[in-house]
Amino acid sequence: MRIATTQFHATLNRSLELNQTAVTRLTQQMASGKRVMVPSDDPVTNVRLSRLTREEAIIDQYRENISAVKIRLSKNESYLSGMIGDLSQASDLLVWAADGSNTPDDLKSMVDSLVALRDSMAYTANTRDQEGKYLFSGTQTDTPPLAFDGATYSYAGNAGEQKVVVGNGITQTVNVNVGGLDVLLNKMNEAIDALANTTTDSSVEPMKSLIAETMSLVQSTQDGLSGKVAKLGGAQNVLATLDSNHANVSLSNKTAMTELGQLDYGIASTQLSGYNMALQATYQSYSKISALSLFNVL
Repeated sequence: MRIATTQFHATLNRSLELNQTAVTRLTQQMASGKRVMVPSDDPVTNVRLSRLTREEAIIDQYRENISAVKIRLSKNESYLSGMIGDLSQASDLLVWAADGSNTPDDLKSMVDSLVALRDSMAYTANTRDQEGKYLFSGTQTDTPPLAFDGATYSYAGNAGEQKVVVGNGITQTVNVNVGGLDVLLNKMNEAIDALANTTTDSSVEPMKSLIAETMSLVQSTQDGLSGKVAKLGGAQNVLATLDSNHANVSLSNKTAMTELGQLDYGIASTQLSGYNMALQATYQSYSKISALSLFNVL
């Protein structure tokens, strides 16, 4: 059977092209360690890897959100704990003030401490974050939660909740409002004015009732803030568990991605060796066949 020269060249060139392409692809795979360089290498595996990569990106975002939320909750807890400490000191002073053995001068000496505690709570309630947003205004983060007109305090925020997605279908409230604190501060103002201007001891009305009402309001406010702190602590524990679960899922995804996409260097080396041998054989065949002519058989 006779083979045309053009057919011979085309066949050898096609063989060289296929083998060289295979060598190049294997070399790239071995350099990167990846078995699937382009979707055509393994369409089914590529789809699986794409899904895992997408899921991993979502999990990474969840974990970033959790990290940011934990920082926010921790700050809120710290500020509220400070306010609870102020309330404890105010309660101690009021208990002391309720002692009927105190003289008017004794009662007046408590005023400066109560003023400092009142101002401390008001200042903490109007705390802002690094972006200048108020922490305890609900969703009205550009508005100071506590407004003061020179005589009375009022709550200018709302009870809205700021929520952050921390899992599939899971959100976490990141803010705390201090609604109701204004009522306590106004009552403290009344008590402070009464103590500053008293001419009698605390066993006399209306001083006796005013101190008792202030003490009761301090206790109820302290209980309310303590409940919020406990809730923040519980939320942080839940987030820590959720983050751990996300980490486990992420590890599982990465393991699966490695198993699906990692190159088997032993098989790749064998294939590369085979293709290189095929290339060498093709070049040698091309050289020898090209040198043949009909005069070789005459």
